[in-house]
Amino acid sequence: QVQLVESGGGLVQAGGSLRLSCAASALTFSRSAEAWFRQAPGKEREFVAAITWTRDITTYADSVKGRFTISRDKAKNTVFLQMNSLKPEDTAVYYCAAAQFYRGSYSIMNNYDYWGQGTQVTVSS
Repeated sequence: QVQLVESGGGLVQAGGSLRLSCAASALTFSRSAEAWFRQAPGKEREFVAAITWTRDITTYADSVKGRFTISRDKAKNTVFLQMNSLKPEDTAVYYCAAAQFYRGSYSIMNNYDYWGQGTQVTVSS
């Protein structure tokens, strides 16, 4: 059973930075990509960023381009989300997800097989 565990969330002032981590429990599980999604209160879960596992190809939501960077440490089986220039509208629970296979798009929630429990990010103005 694969488990994804997020960490690194917290409270930060607008303009600040946070780095989220997502560690996978099963070192050898096959995956096509990992991603970060977020869900703000009263809103649907939305795509933030994704990275393919073999070629490190990254994609980002327009709202975070130029501010957030997704990366991974294959040896540590961990994916990171570096968030800079944070805005109050970035406040949300952030979830990491892993897709075993490519299903046409890495920005669609239903294309992911495994999910973490989420970590809260709060940006104060």
